[in-house]
Amino acid sequence: MTRTATILVVNCNTDERMTQAIAAIASDAASEGTRIVAIEPRWGPSSAEGYLESYATAVATIDAVLSYDGAFDAVVMAGFGEHGREGMRQAVRQPVVDITEAAAFLACFVGHRYGVVTTVSSAIAGIEDSLRSAGVLDRCAAIAASDVAVSHIADDVHATAAVLEVTARDVLARGADVIVLGCAGFAGLDRVLEDRLGVPVLDGVAGAVAIAESLVRLGKSTSTAGPFAPPSAAKPWRGPRLGDTAEASPVRDRVDSSA
Repeated sequence: MTRTATILVVNCNTDERMTQAIAAIASDAASEGTRIVAIEPRWGPSSAEGYLESYATAVATIDAVLSYDGAFDAVVMAGFGEHGREGMRQAVRQPVVDITEAAAFLACFVGHRYGVVTTVSSAIAGIEDSLRSAGVLDRCAAIAASDVAVSHIADDVHATAAVLEVTARDVLARGADVIVLGCAGFAGLDRVLEDRLGVPVLDGVAGAVAIAESLVRLGKSTSTAGPFAPPSAAKPWRGPRLGDTAEASPVRDRVDSSA
């Protein structure tokens, strides 16, 4: 890159510890000269596990990006299977890379069929929806829940890795030859599992950062010729607009790092 690029990585939930972990993984994956800024919503659940929380975090993450007060070149949405990807692409012109889409696309380059190992069973339907709308569900052999809640991933990383390994082996037995980690909180476990399983294991956070960097390097922005054209700014809107910080209460934490 000819200049320092800033990638805004937005955690879908309000768990500050997870935001910090995502920032570290994104920074490790970034090229020299790329600045990673990790943010989280000002409001919303501490984890998103199911449709209700997913729809809530979709609005919350868009609000977080629109209320960010600095310049950025791309957005990485760090919520696996969460909603809001299309809305974010309508809200900002910078490239928007969702970790679900990124991990699945990359998996298709290194294998015939991939499988997703996620957190809890209530997350599976949303992941299916996301992969279907991205056009890559047909390449997915299986989506399996490890029954590790998002809030407990970091309690015992070794135990989490062991459970993911068992779940991944079941997914491989169902026809997958590549494993996708189906939660941003699993970021960093890809290398460990890859060594144990002997197949490619993809982390969406690292993959999304790599894709975002490529789009910035190529000078691309989101198209306005179709459904991602910005909505009319003149349309009446009751109450505060997304990104309006005038009445915001807690200010989200921000992790700013450079590779």
